Parts: sequence; structure tokens; C-alpha cells
Amino acid sequence: MPGGVEGGMPGGVVGGIIQGLPTEPPQPTVVRIGGKIVAPKLVRQVKPAYSNVAAQARVRGLVILEAHVDVHGAVKSVKVLRGPPLLEEAAIAAVRQWRYQPLLLDGEPSGRGG
Repeated sequence: MPGGVEGGMPGGVVGGIIQGLPTEPPQPTVVRIGGKIVAPKLVRQVKPAYSNVAAQARVRGLVILEAHVDVHGAVKSVKVLRGPPLLEEAAIAAVRQWRYQPLLLDGEPSGRGG
């Protein structure tokens, strides 16, 4: 087309994207354990220390956390799912110190774990 650009489309815009922008954001990759994938292994575990308040109140219980680990095996974020409030801070502080062997995909560390 006269005045156009090689590979361009009729009615296109200079600097535009052929076929437009994607309508949906890309979905995160989920890696299933098995085959040539080796799950991350806990290599350093720090036990939580009771606070003086929790010890004096004789609070006991289970704190359930969700932790995200980076490609190097370091805990990057921790979220409390449930548990006694007086125990949450100690549990979070302990889990932030945990270290994992990285997820291996075909024998190489992978950033697709989670």
C-alpha cells in the first residue's frame, strides 16, 4: 500500500501492535511436582520462640501460614491463614528465616515455583 510500512496493515497506526493488545493478562505458570521436577526441600528450619506475654498467658496452638519462596530458596513473604493471635508474630519471624533447596526443573533452579 502506498505510504505504508512493510508488514503493516491497511488502516494501521504507526507504532501500533499487529492484532492489537491481548484481552486477558497472562496467567501464572503452575509447576506440578513429578517427572523431571524436584520439589523444594526445607534445609533450614527455625523454631518459633514464645513471647513473654504468650508464655505467661499459657497460650498454645497451631499457627497456619502461607509462605512464598523465591528461586534461591529464601522465604519472600508470609501470610497468616489462622492461629492464636499471640503466637502469630513468633511464627512469622521463625518462618522468614527458613531456607529451602530451590525447585529444580530438569536439574536447574526454576523461578516458576512459587
